[in-house]
Amino acid sequence: MSVGLLERFKSGLWRDNPGLVQLLGLCPLLAVTATFVNGLGLGIATLAVLTVSNALVSVTRRWIQPEIRVPIYVLIIASLVTCTELIFKAWFPDLDRSLGIFIPLIVTNCAIVARAEVFASRNPVGSSIIDGLVMGSGFALLLVTIGAFRELFGQGSLFSRMDMLFGGEPVRGIVLAENGWLLLVMPPGAFFSLALAIAAKNAIDRRRKNIQTELPRHARTLNR
Repeated sequence: MSVGLLERFKSGLWRDNPGLVQLLGLCPLLAVTATFVNGLGLGIATLAVLTVSNALVSVTRRWIQPEIRVPIYVLIIASLVTCTELIFKAWFPDLDRSLGIFIPLIVTNCAIVARAEVFASRNPVGSSIIDGLVMGSGFALLLVTIGAFRELFGQGSLFSRMDMLFGGEPVRGIVLAENGWLLLVMPPGAFFSLALAIAAKNAIDRRRKNIQTELPRHARTLNR
């Protein structure tokens, strides 16, 4: 992996994470992350739509008139979301029922429209696909992390109902406790979990910045 590509993945996963830093797409992020499998399912769907929509917008950018560009972007995204929803209904019906309205609502995800406007409409296809992958991966990782956190401390289990993705008998997952903190699986728990994630990121970034500031100062002190 080239240095430039690695930096772009770092940006999508950490520095410019759509959900963690830009605070885009919070409605599905907060609504469906009660379990790991829900976060994973919606994360995969969003990643796929974001990547393919970036590619299509980039391919057609020369023929899209500026005055109607946003409606065209929404039309492209809506077509892809419809295909994704049909795939979920056909192959993952249980997961589709669990996610409910939030698969169709990917159409209104500001992160996807923003990447189409800010990046895909101004860059070639290859770069746009990579941008979709890195930004979609960052959003999916945040969904999965919050889902795992809420399931673990809210229900006392992890990876439960993975059968909704892979089929077979209902899976209890790894049961670590019979009971958990009920607040975390309720709507306020989603806000609490996201706030913890943002606070943790800010604390890590602040610590890194302090270390980078102290190192040159310490080097100058040694050279005196």
